[in-house]
Parts: sequence; structure tokens; C-alpha cells
Amino acid sequence: MGDKSSVFDMIGPIMIGPSSSHTAGVVKIGRAAVALLGHIPQKAEITFYNSFARTYEGHGSDRAIIAGLLNFSTDDDRIKKSFDEAKKQGLQYSFRSVGNASTYHPNTVSIKVVHNNRECSIIGESKGGGVINIAEVDEFKAGFSTALTTLLIKAHDIKGSVSFISSVIAQDNCNIATMSVSRKGKNDLACQVFEIDSTLKPTTIAYINSLDWVIETVYIPVID
Repeated sequence: MGDKSSVFDMIGPIMIGPSSSHTAGVVKIGRAAVALLGHIPQKAEITFYNSFARTYEGHGSDRAIIAGLLNFSTDDDRIKKSFDEAKKQGLQYSFRSVGNASTYHPNTVSIKVVHNNRECSIIGESKGGGVINIAEVDEFKAGFSTALTTLLIKAHDIKGSVSFISSVIAQDNCNIATMSVSRKGKNDLACQVFEIDSTLKPTTIAYINSLDWVIETVYIPVID
């Protein structure tokens, strides 16, 4: 995957402080979890790693991740009071910290979220300037930024599936910017991630989801 950072990304987004890495990026990671779950969660288990583990309380990353899980934008004044807002909305959460995880990016957070009988987990990295990378989804490698519209497909690993989905996206007049595939094993379950330059029609998403070898399709709009 190429580096999609822009001058705007490096300057940073309009946000509630104190830090784009510790606040804006963290809010976006929380919002990505909401998009993948399809709901504001009822429960969340949050683990901060490395630099985040040492600074998340002092830099407000704890409030930021809860704000993201409530789907607040990065410039929402309610970020500062997100714990109170979570209580109002019935979001139960817990925090853990792991200070020395050498395989993870310095600013990494993992989240497990639950709504009714549905749950999902993500690992997100905050790279500065509000830029993030969703490194894993439900233990599949992912690698998308939420700066583009993203289509995530969990499916059986059958021959020709990637090229077929690519052709369906092309028929909807959408250009694929990046794509990746992560597999549990040969002929096992796979996760396909497409970042695209424009939006897909609901009928296209419904068609992909109707394929008998597709388990789940998640469509994630741009998160800013």
C-alpha cells in the first residue's frame, strides 16, 4: 500500500486537543470500530499499547476513544465529557494498558466492541496528524486508513473471488485505490479490503453480500 498522507494530514485536522495522535487519531479509530460493528456499542474492552499505555490518561486518549465509540467527530466539544455521555447512552467500557509490545506501533489501541449478539475487534494505529491505520479486523490483517471509502468482505477463499469483486466494483464506475487479502489458511476464510475513490451504490453492496460464498460485507464511508 502507498502512503496516502497529504499536506492537510501532516498539518492536522480541526480537532479537540491536546494532540492529533492522542486525540484526533484515537477518535477516528473508535469511529472505525462503530462502522464495523454497525452500531454504537453497548460494551467495549479497550487496550492501549506502548506509548499510548504510558500517556493515555494524561493526553486524553481515554476520553477520545470513548468519544469515537459514541461516533463523535474529531471537533466535537463533547469529547471532553465523553465519559458522562457514555453513561447517558449506556456504554459500558474498561481500559487496559500494555507498556511493552514490541510488535506493535508505538501508538496502538485494540478494541473489542459488542452490540446485542454482534461483536467485532480491531487494532488501530495513530500515526500523527489525525492519520490512522486499521491494522487488523477480527484477527485478519486489514491495513486501511478510513481516508477513502472502504469495502471489507469476509468470504470463503475461492479461486477468482478477488478479480470477480474487482470487476463488480468497476461495473459501478468506481476506481480501486488499494486492495489487500488476508487469509486464515488456504481454502479457508479470507478478508478482502478495497479502498475506493467514490461511493458504491446500495444495490452493488447488496449484490456482493448476496453471493453464496460471501459471509459478510461491511461498507465504511470516509471517516474525517
